[in-house]
Amino acid sequence: MESRKIVITGGPGTGKTSIINELGNRGFKCLEEISRQVTLDARKEGTEQLFLTDPLEFSRRLLEGRIAQYQQAERIGDPVIFLDRGIPDILAYMNYADTPFPKYFNQASELHKYDHIFVLPPWESIFESDNERYENFEQAKEIHRHLVNTYSNFDYYMHEVPFGSIVHRTEFILDVLNNA
Repeated sequence: MESRKIVITGGPGTGKTSIINELGNRGFKCLEEISRQVTLDARKEGTEQLFLTDPLEFSRRLLEGRIAQYQQAERIGDPVIFLDRGIPDILAYMNYADTPFPKYFNQASELHKYDHIFVLPPWESIFESDNERYENFEQAKEIHRHLVNTYSNFDYYMHEVPFGSIVHRTEFILDVLNNA
């Protein structure tokens, strides 16, 4: 049985991780965001913010990790697998940073297709910065715009998740999937 690969995306501080955690608590298989790990690994190597210092290298590492996650999702065999971000997110962030990238980034997005995309819009009242999230809210809104444009360029239909409690937002996602 082929798993349906479901991406939860959105700009920074929109509640993606909270929803992924809620889905995991409900017994769904979830693959976590890996950009924080890429950032932490780079710090161990002596680079404080790899995305700011060398966005192409950061994105290359992220692409490798997201392709590995996609392949992992194919092997798991659960009927539904949720991913905290997808491969097109990388291109959106590169576009946001106005950083050119090699063609194989686009090719990776074309080769690794997801079944549903849920996008969380910017939500100022829950937005917080931290040691790995350097963006402010205005930048988060701009990133959101790039995410929507990038997924649209790959012909994805995006389900916009409404504001509300974690439970309400999770229920919205599950209702859409149950009626698909």
